[in-house]
Amino acid sequence: MSAKPVSPASASKNAALQRPAAEILYADELARLAEADKNLPRPGGWRLTPRSVLRFIMGEPGAAPDSPGAPKFVGAQSFLERCIVALATNRGLMLVGEPGTAKSWLSELLAAAISGDSTLIIQGSAGTTEDAIKYSWNYALLLAEGPTGRALVPAPLHRGMRDGKLVRFEEITRCPLEIQDTLLTILSDRVMAIPEREDDGRTLYAQVGFNIIATANTRDRGVNEMSAALKRRLNFETVSPIANLADEMALVSRESSRLLSRAGIPLALPADLTEVLLTTFHELRTGKTASEGKALEPLGTVMSTAEAVSVAYAAGLHAYYYDGGKISAAHLVQSLLGSALKDSPDDIKRLQHYFHHVVKPRKKGRWPEFYDGIKYLPQPAAEK
Repeated sequence: MSAKPVSPASASKNAALQRPAAEILYADELARLAEADKNLPRPGGWRLTPRSVLRFIMGEPGAAPDSPGAPKFVGAQSFLERCIVALATNRGLMLVGEPGTAKSWLSELLAAAISGDSTLIIQGSAGTTEDAIKYSWNYALLLAEGPTGRALVPAPLHRGMRDGKLVRFEEITRCPLEIQDTLLTILSDRVMAIPEREDDGRTLYAQVGFNIIATANTRDRGVNEMSAALKRRLNFETVSPIANLADEMALVSRESSRLLSRAGIPLALPADLTEVLLTTFHELRTGKTASEGKALEPLGTVMSTAEAVSVAYAAGLHAYYYDGGKISAAHLVQSLLGSALKDSPDDIKRLQHYFHHVVKPRKKGRWPEFYDGIKYLPQPAAEK
């Protein structure tokens, strides 16, 4: 498959999308990798070889952040190799981890590279029904024709099995146990029964290439604990927060700049402010200062990399529309409030303590300017 030039109309249409799917965003890169893989062996139904899937996600060695082949996910190679191999087996892949650790993004990248389609998504919730997972019926056609193929409305799982593609089940542990267990027969026998039909379509056999990627964040695990039977049919992999500050800075800088660029805003968060932002997130996440090693009480909310990207993006928007396009530390503080102060009233006190006892003593770089933003923090209720 050769890379085709993108028409002006197609480019304009994609540019108007708020959030293009990974297979649209990286269409040219995926086409180049597929061309290079044309005559190489791969698992049945896969668009790319496992080696190229890994290269797509990890990026080319030495590739610049905004160039084709740039890294798209920060994680250990051995972890990504295990995830890719799991999807080539007869078991599904279960990604677990703290909120904001890019579990959904990783599942999207895997689906885009392997199936060329990351849109077969089941969103888990307390209200998710079996119809939303497997199939439902067009009742007008059902009454007119009976349970025929035309009357059947395929849901993501049906389409994934029919077409031999990966299906993404987001936040599976938010679903009731009996809904989760609809996957048992699918994962064991790779077959879906459609008892309403009386023709050859009463049984759907999965085509090669089909598998399931499920995600669950560790804050929700236990809300609806998975059955032991379902756990046995999934390979579990933990997606950890980014431990290296430099790696997280590079990712936040790249992703926030991409978001600002798509919004038509010619700004990027300066490197010194990126360092202030990510140091703050690291310290409030781990409960320990980076340089002195002092113990802190971590915030109740999850100070994730995804939240840091949102703060950087919001700071750029604020600066562009209200302050002449110059991003300051004050914009970070104001944007930080929406990320940090959402779960617990006690977090106001913890954030005030952090500014007074950690930020204030730092006199180098942009830290004094960052401390000046304390005026934007709300006062704890007891101090009002």
